[in-house]
Amino acid sequence: ILSRFVRGEMSLSIRINGAQRELPDGATVAELVRVLALRPEQVAVERNGVLVRRAQHEATLLAAAGVIEVVTLGGGG
Repeated sequence: ILSRFVRGEMSLSIRINGAQRELPDGATVAELVRVLALRPEQVAVERNGVLVRRAQHEATLLAAAGVIEVVTLGGGG
């Protein structure tokens, strides 16, 4: 995904946790998690109001004008 960014192939505008962000067309939830430098096992991702199961991150495409919420999960005590 970063190589596409460098080549200027950004064409997907989505809102992530309230902030507008540009990503390459065809980006997936898994790629977004990697770009955000998050550990997949420690996040929950919601796409347009629907929770995306971790097993579906690689196959779930992000869509233009989509709304994504990413929540990091952490242990406490």
